[in-house]
Amino acid sequence: METKSGVKVLITESDLIDYAGMWLKADEDNSLKAIFPGVALKEEKKNDRDVVVSEYADYIAVTKGARSFPWRILALAETDADLITNQLSFLLGEKNVIEDPSWIKPGKVSWDWWNAMNLYGVDFKSGVNTESYKYYIDFASEYGIEYIILDEGWYELGDLMMLTPNINMEEILSYAKQKDVGVILWVIWKTLWDQWDVAFDQFEKWGIKGIKVDFMQRDDQWMVNYYEKVAQECAERKLLVDFHGAYKPAGLRSKYPNVITREGLRGLEQNKWCDLEVPKHDVTLPFIRMVAGPMDYTPGAMVNAQEDNFKAIWNRPMSQGTRCHQLAMYVVYESPLQMLADSPSNYYGEPECMEFLSVVPTVWDTTVVISAKIADNIVVARKNGDEWYIGAMTDAAKDLTFDFSFLDDGNYNIQFYRDGINADNYASDFVMGKSTVTKADKMDIHLATGGGWAARIWKE
Repeated sequence: METKSGVKVLITESDLIDYAGMWLKADEDNSLKAIFPGVALKEEKKNDRDVVVSEYADYIAVTKGARSFPWRILALAETDADLITNQLSFLLGEKNVIEDPSWIKPGKVSWDWWNAMNLYGVDFKSGVNTESYKYYIDFASEYGIEYIILDEGWYELGDLMMLTPNINMEEILSYAKQKDVGVILWVIWKTLWDQWDVAFDQFEKWGIKGIKVDFMQRDDQWMVNYYEKVAQECAERKLLVDFHGAYKPAGLRSKYPNVITREGLRGLEQNKWCDLEVPKHDVTLPFIRMVAGPMDYTPGAMVNAQEDNFKAIWNRPMSQGTRCHQLAMYVVYESPLQMLADSPSNYYGEPECMEFLSVVPTVWDTTVVISAKIADNIVVARKNGDEWYIGAMTDAAKDLTFDFSFLDDGNYNIQFYRDGINADNYASDFVMGKSTVTKADKMDIHLATGGGWAARIWKE
């Protein structure tokens, strides 16, 4: 919300443990009313993933009275930029309980589901099969991408112990180990719950690196506790967790840093089935959802379109906005586990983009917000080690000027990606350039409609 004085007020919560999540509804008298899901008394299982609460209690939780309750956060920001660096959600979560978290490795992930396994120029039939996943592993290994994920299809739905016929898990995992690529497995939350011990024992035996838990779609007390049970079990077995179909981050990652990212937003997958006002949404997310914590937007589309020539196609997806809009997301959007959503075959055809995507980090030491206006534009510089990266995103076309005063003394190399001259019509149009800069320099950039700009900066 924005006050009359211009101060922004973002409302969220943290330290959400053994309690129901908070929702807000606007009343007619210009006030907000808190709404909480009651305790689930009866449930109806529709299928392997959809478990609907058919009867709620008229109370929020059954819990001890002598306890701390979730923090309600009012994050005050004098400028839009202040929202980007607000860390209250993390700071107000419980302290880390993992004694030695050194095994928790952030990184990028080659992802199969969004691109509908569209592999080409290969001598095998692409799909959910061993050959295709070895191709993903080869791609990840070649470009130093830390993980691949096996999303929906690797097991017979409803039974995590029943592999689909074309999957040889031992062969995939052995091949991945040879190539120094970790494997993450997608699971439906309810199937995992029903097969808890046997599933986790099998995951540990296989030596996978993490799980992506999907379709919870609730935040009543039981489900909030389910999240923590998953986090704890995975911590004990040294597994990363990526929650999808999830509620907003609310402090759990502070207590269990192996909960490395989560969805809880309208991400790139929405482009597969609906036509939203996407670029405006993209430059709104950093100021709202991202304030609560890392978000698995799953960027990286190499087929790009503007609104007037965009079409939602389930099995041949594209993104709305420009190519550089997608590249900039890797800097602007926080997610220690960051997906490369498109097909490896498409990435192989984009070597210039892969020069950036293969090296851009997923965690940062320093963040400097250069420009920020909610639902309009954002320019962020982030540092990892000795290198800086910049990401700029916009809704409408615009020209921006910024300086490099965040750099130390000396000369720096800069490799940048800007919207091509025809990107307003052909959104995949981009230009890669190289130059040198110092802290005293300024740069003018032009962003196309739904455009972006990205750069890597390193010392000469």
